[in-house]
Amino acid sequence: MPNLKAQYFHLRNLLVVVTSLLLSGCASMQTPQGGPKDTTPPKILSMTPKNQTRNFNAKKITIEFDEYFKLVDESKEFSISPEQERAPILKVRSKRLEIELQDSLEKNTTYTLNFGKAVADINESNVVKNLSYVFSTGNEIDSLSISGNVKSSLNDEAEKDVTVLIFPIERDTLFGKKRPSIYTLTDSSGNYKLNNLRAGSYKIYAIKESSGGGDKIYQQVSDEVGFLKDPIKVDKNLENINLQVFKEVASDFRVLDRKLANDGIITIISNQQLKNPKITVTDPAKVDVGKYVHFSKTNDTAKVWLTDFGFDSVKVAIQSDGKILQTLNFNRGRKDTYVRDVTITDNAGNGKLNPFQTYTLTFPFPITSADATKITLLEDSVKRTTFQLVKDSTDFLKYYLRYPWKQKRTYDIMFAAGTFTAIFNAKNKEINKTFKLETTDSYTTLVYNVSVPDSSKNYIVQFLSEKKDIIKSFPIKGNTKLRFANYPAGKYMIRVIYDENRNEIWDTGNVKLGTQPEKVWYLKALLDLKPNWEREDPLAIPPPPNE
Repeated sequence: MPNLKAQYFHLRNLLVVVTSLLLSGCASMQTPQGGPKDTTPPKILSMTPKNQTRNFNAKKITIEFDEYFKLVDESKEFSISPEQERAPILKVRSKRLEIELQDSLEKNTTYTLNFGKAVADINESNVVKNLSYVFSTGNEIDSLSISGNVKSSLNDEAEKDVTVLIFPIERDTLFGKKRPSIYTLTDSSGNYKLNNLRAGSYKIYAIKESSGGGDKIYQQVSDEVGFLKDPIKVDKNLENINLQVFKEVASDFRVLDRKLANDGIITIISNQQLKNPKITVTDPAKVDVGKYVHFSKTNDTAKVWLTDFGFDSVKVAIQSDGKILQTLNFNRGRKDTYVRDVTITDNAGNGKLNPFQTYTLTFPFPITSADATKITLLEDSVKRTTFQLVKDSTDFLKYYLRYPWKQKRTYDIMFAAGTFTAIFNAKNKEINKTFKLETTDSYTTLVYNVSVPDSSKNYIVQFLSEKKDIIKSFPIKGNTKLRFANYPAGKYMIRVIYDENRNEIWDTGNVKLGTQPEKVWYLKALLDLKPNWEREDPLAIPPPPNE
């Protein structure tokens, strides 16, 4: 006869062990650790009716995705072409997107629903780019296409996420006024393709919208634009319809930013590069006396230092070529106080001075006097007194310290409190600087024997950093020899501007006038200049692109 008591105790012990294991497992549960960031947008599982449906007569379209999603700026991103008076309604239903058509459809017509960047996943906002749905109410679907590439006109770099759009020629007047219904976005290589187009003539544009944009309506103040002047006739698939985007010069003067800071400096930033710029205090007129004005190299930013603050409000006139463009008002309270910290910056970056440059001191305020006796110069801890302190002849923000600097020496400079006196009798606190003179072996020289394709035209040869910052520009006409001397060893680039109007600067384009930017050419090879080199190469400038 079975031992029931033994079986009972065996079963009870087994339950205790299992329960303990379960509890132990629960107690050791950890918060899930973060894995790789999700970079994959939702994937389409199905479209009902199917994409590219002919003889379409449905009132609702359903697109199912593999994950939950959200709609982002659908009013900006979504469009239907041809447009309808009553726009379709988009609804999110779990993992499905439902599009309800509110208006009647034209017969024998191809419709394209373009979602732009409207569909994105819930967590990481990964966008389903260039999502579209196409159907025809007739037996045929428009199947023509336009494709090409978009680059920056000056930097010659591919432009991604730029909107390429077309308007039928009879509706071209809507550019910049109304959102387009036929558009696409460029990929990471700047390539684009517009599909399902009907035969006809179109104007084509590219818009690189500033951050915060996205309405696909060109805003001259903030966006870049590219276009082809002449319409393109679409009667077959068109390839290599390439565009270059550029920033237009603003047609109307506008002040972008203006402020009277707590250090008493007035800053004015405009949207244009002014010609022969001038700032005048018109009211009270006496405040104009003794003021200091400093313009940026591009003449679009001005800093103004007033020496008379006995006013409640002041009017400042901005002039270009003798013409007053705008008058600004600045207000202050009688009890307002200003803190002026006379700091000193120098050109010994990372504690090293370029042996081909003069040691330069730059200040935030106009300096009215300097006392060289309050400067202590140590060369390897030995005091030196044979230096010279020289004021810049034109720039009231700069001084130079001249001395026969030597390599392999350490220089310590102490500027005692009150060495420099700025406007309003503001003085510097004690400031110490330390640097060494870099060896000349760290520098390089490049010589180019330049030949031009047309000696009757003008060119600008530019020496650029690897990041395409301009280091040196040479306006030239005809064959010549150019010398880029004594620059730090490193990687550089060469850019040539075809200076059509001979004004020695790169000129941008204009949509209204139909003018394109001046063309540029890059020497494709990146120049890797070694230390202590003097290299001489030929530079054959080709004819302008597309000639």
